[in-house]
Amino acid sequence: MRSGFAKKRVYFFGNAKAEGSGKMKDILGGKGAGLSEMTNLGIPVPPGFIISTEVCTLYNQLGKKFTDEIIKEVEKNLHSLEEAVGKKFGDKDDPLLVSIRSGARVSMPGMMDTVLNVGLNDASVEGLGKKTNNMRFAYDSYRRFISMYSNVVLEIPYEQFEDILEQKKRSLGVRFDTDLSENDLKDLAELYKETVQSIKGASFPLNPMDQLWEGIKAVFNSWYGQRAATYRRINKIPDGWGTAVNVVSMVFGNMGDNSATGVVFTRNPATGEGTLYGEFLPNAQGEDVVAGIRTPRPIVRQQNTDGIGMTLEEKMPHVFEELQKVAKTLESRNKDMQDIEFTIERNTLWILQTRSGKRTASSAIKIAVDMVSEGLISKEDAIMRVSPEQLNQILHPVIDPNAEKTLIAKGLPASPGAVSGSIVLSANDAVKMAKEGHKVILVRIETSPEDIHGMHVAEGVLTSRGGMTSHAAVVARGMGRCCVVGCSQIKISYERKTIEAYDTALVFKEGDVITLDGTTGEVFKGVVPTIDAAMNEDFATFMKWVDEVRRLRVMVNADTPDDCKIAMRFGAEGVGLCRTEHMFFAPGRINAVREMILAKDKEGRRRPLNKIKPMQKADFIGIFKEMGGLPVVIRLLDPPLHEFLPKTSEDVESLAKTTGVDVDVVRYQSDKMHEFNPMLGHRGCRLGITMPEIYEMQTEAIIEAACELKKTQGKNVNPEIMVPLVGSIEELTFVKVCIDKVAKDVMERQSTSVNYKVGTMIELPRACLIADDIAKEAEFFSFGTNDLTQMTFGFSRDDVGIFLAMYLEKKILKADPFQTIDIPGVGRLIEMAVIRGKQARPDIKVGICGEHGGDPSSVHFCHSVGLDYVSCSPFRVPIAKLAAAQAVLEEKSTA
Repeated sequence: MRSGFAKKRVYFFGNAKAEGSGKMKDILGGKGAGLSEMTNLGIPVPPGFIISTEVCTLYNQLGKKFTDEIIKEVEKNLHSLEEAVGKKFGDKDDPLLVSIRSGARVSMPGMMDTVLNVGLNDASVEGLGKKTNNMRFAYDSYRRFISMYSNVVLEIPYEQFEDILEQKKRSLGVRFDTDLSENDLKDLAELYKETVQSIKGASFPLNPMDQLWEGIKAVFNSWYGQRAATYRRINKIPDGWGTAVNVVSMVFGNMGDNSATGVVFTRNPATGEGTLYGEFLPNAQGEDVVAGIRTPRPIVRQQNTDGIGMTLEEKMPHVFEELQKVAKTLESRNKDMQDIEFTIERNTLWILQTRSGKRTASSAIKIAVDMVSEGLISKEDAIMRVSPEQLNQILHPVIDPNAEKTLIAKGLPASPGAVSGSIVLSANDAVKMAKEGHKVILVRIETSPEDIHGMHVAEGVLTSRGGMTSHAAVVARGMGRCCVVGCSQIKISYERKTIEAYDTALVFKEGDVITLDGTTGEVFKGVVPTIDAAMNEDFATFMKWVDEVRRLRVMVNADTPDDCKIAMRFGAEGVGLCRTEHMFFAPGRINAVREMILAKDKEGRRRPLNKIKPMQKADFIGIFKEMGGLPVVIRLLDPPLHEFLPKTSEDVESLAKTTGVDVDVVRYQSDKMHEFNPMLGHRGCRLGITMPEIYEMQTEAIIEAACELKKTQGKNVNPEIMVPLVGSIEELTFVKVCIDKVAKDVMERQSTSVNYKVGTMIELPRACLIADDIAKEAEFFSFGTNDLTQMTFGFSRDDVGIFLAMYLEKKILKADPFQTIDIPGVGRLIEMAVIRGKQARPDIKVGICGEHGGDPSSVHFCHSVGLDYVSCSPFRVPIAKLAAAQAVLEEKSTA
């Protein structure tokens, strides 16, 4: 036995008693923990056993093999299962059949493999039919088993069997599987076995024990498969967790009209409304519901469900009543919205799984707020229930109600948002086009787990089949992707690469642009204008709770008054980074900037700077007004000057004409300013030292704007002037002396004073190392984590894409360091600088203003090392706020 593994590796459940519990997700996986918990609660669950996640890890370490101890433990539990159900595995007269399902500790819908009806063969299928008095059901189960086992275990493409099935139905002139007779299904089983023989050169395996062990291996192997690995990478799930395997006695939803299978949510996963929401299919097995092969029926009658057929509530009222009670029990027990899979076998309800349901952001917030008001959870619990990245959905735009639009078709609104993009009909093409910079809509008849990489890069997903619990709907909701499913008004041709709208007779080719409205299920031609989403009362309540908990302030990176207006709507607490160079690129300014750069001396530079100053001053007045007295951190000019110079002959000639300088002189001066490594060259505070008149002009504009607002409107303004790229105390001292002198002169001229601070942007490793010295002059530190990451790793952020994907794939890096702070390297430098800076100046204000300020993991780190604020783009302000609140609650829970 290997050290660190629990002695017990297989856990039984059945007859109202389970060896595991709902608290054992790490060992039993989410599915196994749920089955165990439900069994102990007396909920009707088919008996079975769980092979723990630790076995998955051990199996892989041993080269895809099982130890003798594990084999014996599985066989012992199989015997217990036979006793619990009164049937024998492999018996030809009354066979015990089992399902083999995966079960990671967190939900990974459809990413790993499942095999149903394990134990069937040519002999036991006859016994099953006679015992149930339903030979049609027996052969339906057998042909399903052969195709599923052959796909999952023998790795034969599922399409091989789907094509045979479709040919059979066409030859008989029928539309659905349920229209096939016993003999038709028996013929299919034989055809499936012949297909296996022709492809694999060997007969389909008929020994039940071989089927069992190969099925278990296949599920463990699927943890290491490409689609599961992709899903883990997207959702940051550790590879080392492994999956459990659940071996459960089969119950059958395909035994006739009094049987069914379905999925139900205890609340609406799209809107959060507190009513049962889900779908079921009569005379079907579980994979039929999520695959979208047949149109499912609603559990209860709701909007847009007329004409679909009887609901479960109407068709089986006694079963519906029992399902309602189970749903209420499980939601109360787990204190969260549940996603419940069930089967009805001859009017008897069986629960196959419960888990916390995937939901949209708006639904997550409504459910959290409602559950607090219902007394189910606390405000702190509610805050932890919503993922920071989910808030991206809330901030997504919606269709402009006044826009002109051409409706193509309408399906089911599976996940909200309004997005436009080019039609692509395969996941691989979606990835390719997205890498080329195109926005794409992935259009499929139905999605499968193999499409996960395409769904990840797509703006939205559209399917012609499937319901609100189909694979596309569930995964898109979890990803926050706009999604419309079950759009039966369109016909998709993979061969011709077209989609055709039946009602409107419109035909679209791959590459044509469409717009999806995931809130209404509508599909429109071309690009339809959108407007910003409105924040509702539940969102406001939720964010109020967030603000009460968090410690970190959340500021915004904003360069214009319009950016500030958006940020204030999202609750920004100041501007953490105003990049003044962005103002220089505005129309009417760029030539003055170029004239300044090409000037031969200080006086020559002052003339164009005097043209720019009123424009910068007006910018600052607009920003100060929008921020209403909140602090505004303004970074003085940072980038290398060559970025402003003309790039084309046309621009060179225009500049020469404007300045009256010969074209050849302009071209020569531009070439002379070329640097081999400009990001390490003449930029940042080095500009302020060699050309102090630039920073003097900017300081005048800042202080004059603040003084003017105070004098004319009585507004208190708190500008914070940030000096970029400081690597020594002497650099900061030189620039600060200039800033203070100019500020003093301006305030004397204006006969008023304003409170301002001078600080620095810490973006060099050396600055972190001497932070105690720098803090003697700096009143605040703002970590420029983009450049600090670049300088620490020695990566060019403009060129890192060449090799970064391979570094992530080969796990040389755990995450993109330009998206999430590299804690062992960059993070340690930040922590060191904070400690040293506060030792030298206890009241120094410290924060970050790189793109990491909106990354939830990075926000957690910033909280942990004692930063005062983070600054991020306007639309990520709520995301950063929630991450900051969750950091506080996680810290309390581990204290």
